[in-house]
Amino acid sequence: EKVQLFIMRLCSSRRTFAMTFPTQEQESFLWGHLQAFKHFGGVPHRISYDNLRTAVKLTFEKTRKAGRPRQEVRAFVAFRSHYLFDSHFCTPGQGHEKGQVEHGVGYTRRNAMVPLPEASSFENLNQQLLERCLKEDSRRVAREQETIGEAWEKERLLLLPLPLSDYECCDMKMVHLTPYSQATYETNRYSVPTNRARRQVTLKAYPFHIEIWDGIELVASHPRCYDREQDIFDPLHYLSLLEQRPGAFDYAKPLKQWKAGWPLSYHQMLANLREKWPEGRGVQEFVRILQFHQHYEAPLVEQAIEQALSYGCAHFDGVQSCLRQLISSAD
Repeated sequence: EKVQLFIMRLCSSRRTFAMTFPTQEQESFLWGHLQAFKHFGGVPHRISYDNLRTAVKLTFEKTRKAGRPRQEVRAFVAFRSHYLFDSHFCTPGQGHEKGQVEHGVGYTRRNAMVPLPEASSFENLNQQLLERCLKEDSRRVAREQETIGEAWEKERLLLLPLPLSDYECCDMKMVHLTPYSQATYETNRYSVPTNRARRQVTLKAYPFHIEIWDGIELVASHPRCYDREQDIFDPLHYLSLLEQRPGAFDYAKPLKQWKAGWPLSYHQMLANLREKWPEGRGVQEFVRILQFHQHYEAPLVEQAIEQALSYGCAHFDGVQSCLRQLISSAD
């Protein structure tokens, strides 16, 4: 999978932060800054930029004449104003201005990405990159008396302090929910609880996740999808509706993927309840049991279901009693 590499390197100590993203969208560019500031524990007074057509392609307007001041877009100006650092942009065609920038980027790319790391997720990949960057602290640069880590301890005292709150590094939009209780962003549809259907909500698109807010209330959060025309469901959002319409339980698209990963005890509980109450009530009872996932961790609910089956109390009250017993014993 193709990834985009964000690199920030401090000038004096050469301490480096690197992070990968699925795209070069503006929220990724700003999110990389935010994570770098947190890694360094402060904000540099001035940051120099190069290669605007890639790393900051969506952040700055190009000027026709080299050397004229660039026009920074509103989002980047707001971000800079929040963290109070100055920006400096290397002039196109003036190689002497950006040699140090290119050298730092090239060194990090060669040493952090060669050999190419193998990872199951961006989270895992970025953790590997962070570990490789931290290993640099013990390295001593040629003709320097101190290691990078030792030089860094001195430079960190010169950084600007972090503000009390983080900047919202996201693309924010107001969206109308569909009749299927979904919010659409870049052709993909993200579910929200069914009691929010046909309402306007605020969608915040971060590089790796999506948040959906109703006023000041966070109503849904999903991993961000970069494919097209995909439905991203949280099956818990649809349980209250399925309790009212048990006949749709076997055909509900949001449940199909979840059902495929259920432990055997879930299928046994459902079969027992259907046998006991075949006219839909058994499914309703099982849906009520599944709603425990809204308040308890999955391993705890699974353990309670297994206990209820072993005790011969395969119903909602039995599972609830087992949950209380497990919580009490854990305390």
